[in-house]
Amino acid sequence: MILVNTDYITGKELEMLGVVCGSTIQTKNIGRDITQSFKTLVGGELKAYNDMMNSARALATKRMVAEAEALGADAIVNIRYASSAIMQGAAEVIAYGTAVKFI
Repeated sequence: MILVNTDYITGKELEMLGVVCGSTIQTKNIGRDITQSFKTLVGGELKAYNDMMNSARALATKRMVAEAEALGADAIVNIRYASSAIMQGAAEVIAYGTAVKFI
């Protein structure tokens, strides 16, 4: 499966199959949440949250690819990511794009 954030793939003619997406909502446990809140007092990277968001993006991408594979897609073009806070310490990540077949 080819994944790109452009609306074309050089040298390929594309048949659009439709929009596909994958999403997840992730949270850290209360212990991690407390230790990360202390970090805001001194500054610096919130590594536990950074790891959480990287994991969430990977899972959302995997779910998007599974949806595209179910349509018989060869690739997903114009991929985008969005995130939003659901509650304190929890975030939703969504990956979406257009599933395409090579013609």
